[in-house]
Amino acid sequence: MNTEELAKDVVDCIFQVHQELGPGLLESSYEICLCHELSARNIPFQRQLKLPLHYKGIKLDAGYRLDLLIADQIIVELKVVEKLEPLHKAQLLTYLKLSHKTLGLLVNFNSNLIKDGIKRVVLNHKTR
Repeated sequence: MNTEELAKDVVDCIFQVHQELGPGLLESSYEICLCHELSARNIPFQRQLKLPLHYKGIKLDAGYRLDLLIADQIIVELKVVEKLEPLHKAQLLTYLKLSHKTLGLLVNFNSNLIKDGIKRVVLNHKTR
């Protein structure tokens, strides 16, 4: 499946979870329900994946964890905050750089309308 089709399916899963649960729960609740939706659609993912930092040829555990890595293509970073801040985008950009991925979805489940809580983050070659 190409990345854009996959992203569309993931966003649909996000909509389904938000429609069912609404805002106001813990981030972990949305994560587990989103994983259920992804599994139900046979979309491969990894959850809470450690992301090492490569420094002078050594892999170091710097404490980075991806909320979700979808089909080894898309990073999904989940939040439950009043509003998304530039720091949240910077965090996702860091994950994209370290993992050599190009597409991330930053999702704030604490939005009344989930479409307002989903931000696509694309790492282009200039940003790297």
